[in-house]
Amino acid sequence: MKTNVFSVPAVMILLFELVCLVTVIPASAQKTTYLLGPGDIITLTIMVGGREEQKSDLTISEQGVVNVPFIGFVKAEGQTVQQLEMNILKPMSADFFVDPQINVQVKEYHSLRYYASGALKNPGLFEMTSQASLLELIAKAGGITEYCGNVAYVLRSDRKEINSKGVDSSMPSQKPILVDLRSLLDKGDLSHNILLEPGDNVYFPSKTSRDAAESKIYIEGEVSKPGVYDFQEGLTALSACIMAGGFKQFAAPNRTTIIRQNSDRVEVIKVNLNDVQKGASIDVELKPGDRIHIPETWL
Repeated sequence: MKTNVFSVPAVMILLFELVCLVTVIPASAQKTTYLLGPGDIITLTIMVGGREEQKSDLTISEQGVVNVPFIGFVKAEGQTVQQLEMNILKPMSADFFVDPQINVQVKEYHSLRYYASGALKNPGLFEMTSQASLLELIAKAGGITEYCGNVAYVLRSDRKEINSKGVDSSMPSQKPILVDLRSLLDKGDLSHNILLEPGDNVYFPSKTSRDAAESKIYIEGEVSKPGVYDFQEGLTALSACIMAGGFKQFAAPNRTTIIRQNSDRVEVIKVNLNDVQKGASIDVELKPGDRIHIPETWL
């Protein structure tokens, strides 16, 4: 028996129309200018007196800095290509070359990563070449399934503030953003088509069925709303933590454990949810009765 209020063909047609509508809006109104981030690979060309002095491919580090020939580390995260060119030009012209020309181009985009899970046709990790909206992520994941519920949860990753020395200080994770999918997909209200941020994890829960409601999962420890939750097909450890309000300030998601009862034995599964959020590790799909524990940080 179908459990969703959406008609899948109608939703897919509407989704296509909405994405097309977004694409005809001027780019300046759709997205902010691309900001560089960790993992991006740039090509740096230094021209002096009309000839090429240096050309190299550089990777932006996890700390958000790039090691530039001659001058050393320069802040790159959160900068546009033009801003990074100016940050390199100033010390380069002051200490090394007379009237150099600096050209920076993005060779590979890796910082614009979005993780989508739940009731989607092709959930997973997606890399984009420009900042994505929720509708664009849904389209990239092949659309929602007929069992998708009426809401989506967006968990925003920790943000980093990078100082001039390349040192970062992470801010606590924010509470998930609740998006009304019914208004967005059924009514075409684009005010719910939020612009995602790099590293966002978006969970699309299934509409709870009668059978699924009879099975539970248990979430305890350093989450905003620990407790007992209905099990849903496709639910993962990270998605469950999103439903539970996200991580508290002093949580240690990197030491998450899942306790699972298998017939006559207990299985303990360790998972680093920090790595899952970054796309560096695979999330664990949950089973009915699983108990998830988020410990407190040792610091």
